[in-house]
Amino acid sequence: MGMKLTDRTEAWYSMAEQRAAQYFAVLQEQVTGKTYLPKLLEDIQQWKRKHMHHGSWLSFFSRRKEAPDASDYYKYIGWLKYTGKLDDYLERSISYLYLRDLGQDLRSPHTQIRMKRMMGDMKKLLIRPDQSSGGSGPEFLSLAALYRWAQSEGVEKDAIWVIHKLQRVNAHIPSGMNGAEAQRKLIKIIAGVVLHVVDEMDDNVSHEIRARRLGEAIRLGYYYGLTYPFIDDLLDSNVLDPKEKEAYSELIRTVLVQGTVPEFGHWNGNHAEMIQFVYHELGEAYEYIKNYQSLETQLTFFEQSYVFFHSQDVDRFKDLNNPNYTNDELYLPIIIKSSSSRLIVRSVIRANKNEGFDQRVFYFGLYNQLADDFADLFEDMKDGAVTPYTYYWTYRNERPDLINPFELYWAVIGHLIYHVYQSDAEIREIMLGRAANGLKRLKKRLGAEKFNEMMEVFSVGSPELNGLIEQMAHKAENVDFFDKLLRDQLLISMQKQREEKQQFERIVQNAREEINQLLEIQKPEHMPSMKELLIDTANYSLAGSGKRIRPVLAWIMGVSGYGLQASSLTPLFRTLEYMHTASLIFDDLPSQDNSSFRRGRPTLHQVHDSAIAELTGLYLIQKAMEELASIQGFDRGAVLELLRYTSQKAGEICMGQAMDLQSKGKVMTPEQLNMLCYYKTGIAFEVSLVAPAILAQVKESEIAVLKKIAYHAGIAFQIKDDLLDADGDLQLLGKPAGKDVENNHSTFVTVLGQEGASMAMWEHYCLAMEALKELPREVGFLKHILSYLIIREN
Repeated sequence: MGMKLTDRTEAWYSMAEQRAAQYFAVLQEQVTGKTYLPKLLEDIQQWKRKHMHHGSWLSFFSRRKEAPDASDYYKYIGWLKYTGKLDDYLERSISYLYLRDLGQDLRSPHTQIRMKRMMGDMKKLLIRPDQSSGGSGPEFLSLAALYRWAQSEGVEKDAIWVIHKLQRVNAHIPSGMNGAEAQRKLIKIIAGVVLHVVDEMDDNVSHEIRARRLGEAIRLGYYYGLTYPFIDDLLDSNVLDPKEKEAYSELIRTVLVQGTVPEFGHWNGNHAEMIQFVYHELGEAYEYIKNYQSLETQLTFFEQSYVFFHSQDVDRFKDLNNPNYTNDELYLPIIIKSSSSRLIVRSVIRANKNEGFDQRVFYFGLYNQLADDFADLFEDMKDGAVTPYTYYWTYRNERPDLINPFELYWAVIGHLIYHVYQSDAEIREIMLGRAANGLKRLKKRLGAEKFNEMMEVFSVGSPELNGLIEQMAHKAENVDFFDKLLRDQLLISMQKQREEKQQFERIVQNAREEINQLLEIQKPEHMPSMKELLIDTANYSLAGSGKRIRPVLAWIMGVSGYGLQASSLTPLFRTLEYMHTASLIFDDLPSQDNSSFRRGRPTLHQVHDSAIAELTGLYLIQKAMEELASIQGFDRGAVLELLRYTSQKAGEICMGQAMDLQSKGKVMTPEQLNMLCYYKTGIAFEVSLVAPAILAQVKESEIAVLKKIAYHAGIAFQIKDDLLDADGDLQLLGKPAGKDVENNHSTFVTVLGQEGASMAMWEHYCLAMEALKELPREVGFLKHILSYLIIREN
């Protein structure tokens, strides 16, 4: 197979280049002869009547409220609904999706049925009554919403798999690349592949087959999407030096030519660890997609993959300092790569033959590339990248033979409307609306001054068209598209999450550092030697690499949630950590779990003996109650209620440990595990959340919600512990892995298996996240705590 591929690769690219050259020759002739202009001008004038309105005294009084900024997602969707514009908005958005991404014939009855169905589904999603407002992004972009969708389709395992993969990718995107944009592209590709597969399925397909194909689509989408951050973006960035780029590019080419993934081997460069990860992921992706192909589609996949990569490679190694590139050299590679990128998707998913698809997608690709490169001009100039726009900007005065890429863009629009879609009125409406949307968004992003500078440089050879373009950028109305809103919301959401996470991590770090300073038990003068020993052993157990999750949680809840003073809550922080540490001492004893390592060092009974360990645990429980009784500055009744509540919960935790010991050697049901987990772990989370709430004297209804959150969070935390125990390591965990199995304990992993345990963890995570909506206050920090519980690695 390798030899056959090697023999054919030059022929593949040559054929693609010939087709691109024919298309470019047609466009070039239209631009130089201005033959695209008459009909396009006429159509824009007609389109203008619907989308641009002249001001008048009558319109001043009848004008409706202006649209809110789309960054305020809920207000914007509400405004569309209130003004009656939502249906038109969704119709043009979904039509454009089927036109550009799915390459469908909009006039087909089959496509019309699918579009109407999608429009109905989208409408339900956007105007759900349980959606909360307040400037936050759409709920359906959350991990909980993704998992709920996966459950409804029966693809939970695939969703968990891809979430884990995306987290690993995010962790390996180097600082020299735009991590948010790389993640966005990858998510977009996954969604696009899923949409392709959904569109390919018949309405009468069984739930089992639908689930299988959707699961495959999620994995295929991830694997195909990896090529964007880890080939295209990585090679376009300045992360790798020229020699590394050449070596990495040759690695990729070798795989595509030979049809197999060789061993990674030695890497001469500064990024060996990152490249090794990337190469492994891409190799896994290549083998998965290749093995998914049938004998009939495998060669098509190889051909399109090679043509796509080679066209990128040809384009990538251009030098902006070279003044001698021809128009063909500038445009043919981008025609090839822009069209083949969408053709690959259908070969990747083994899509059925679709009459006219190749032609529609082939001609559409250049439109997307020219629109994207126009919007990215100044970023590309800064990076020294060669695009038709950066090259024209640089050499337009020296090279009168250069085609103005912005004029070519309008010629492509005309070609699509008149020659590909036979002057279809709906296509004309969508294409011109999309062009206006791109102009308006660019003007808003760059500012009027810089935008006008661009428009002056790329002024087309028609004053009338220039004037209409200017009006489209300034006055066009009702030209927004949902995919752009979604793109913006995804980036806003990712940016907000990053900022909130960084702030949250700072709060947690500061809280942990301050709590660590508070925990050491001081020795009074002239104490008995045995008490001195107990204080030393208690301090030994309190030290080490403890995460302090419970006092930190109480800190965040009390200080950030209820505005209480951290200094007033010091006794509570000590109480929580003393009680937790005491429970760990008992848990590690030979008579219980017999653990030899905890918090990165030997357990207390290993350093001393079991008797001293037991006495130290009892001493810490006594100190916890002493601390809690000393709390001041709060309502006396609230403090008494806290003492009663905490004592009750301490007893329930002991009951949970007894249940755990009784269960040794027994096979437990998931329901029994949930109960055991609540008593062992969930109660401690509950106390951390509820104790500050009791001191803040909040309503009982709010405390009930906090208990519900803690119940599900505690179980999710324990399941994650079980998963880590099954495959973790000592260095990360701070304790030996596999201890539960060694002690013959039932765990979520032994009862449900790893996949089943993961699904159970995500279910409890979703239930906890859904319960958060019932709280009457902002709880962003709790969202990050819940997310941390399921994505942590120790």
